Amino acid sequence: MTDPAVFEVRLVKLRDEMTSRIHAIDKDLHHRDEPVEKDFAEQVTQGENDEVLGALDGEAKTMLRQIDHALLNIKNGTYGICEKCGEPIAEARLEIIPYATLCVNCAG
Repeated sequence: MTDPAVFEVRLVKLRDEMTSRIHAIDKDLHHRDEPVEKDFAEQVTQGENDEVLGALDGEAKTMLRQIDHALLNIKNGTYGICEKCGEPIAEARLEIIPYATLCVNCAG
C-alpha cells in the first residue's frame, strides 16, 4: 500500500477545500453581504436557494467529518483498514475516496 503520508496530504487539501466551502455557504445562507429582498417573489426564490445551500452545507460538513476521521486513522495507524471486516481497503478505492473507511465488499 502507498505511504499513508501521501493520502494525508490529499486529505488535508480536501479538508481545506471543504472548510472554505462551508464558510462560503454560511456567508450566503446568512446573506451577510446583501440586503433582504423587499419583493415577496424574490424572498421566496431566496428561501428556495437557502434550502439548496442548506443541503450542500450538510453534505460538506458530513464530508469534513469523514476526512477528519480518516486523518485520525492515519495518526492511529489504522488508515486503509476496513472498519467492518478488518481487511485492507484497495488502494484504487482510496485513490478515488481517500476518506473511505470500508472496503468495497463491506460498503455494499
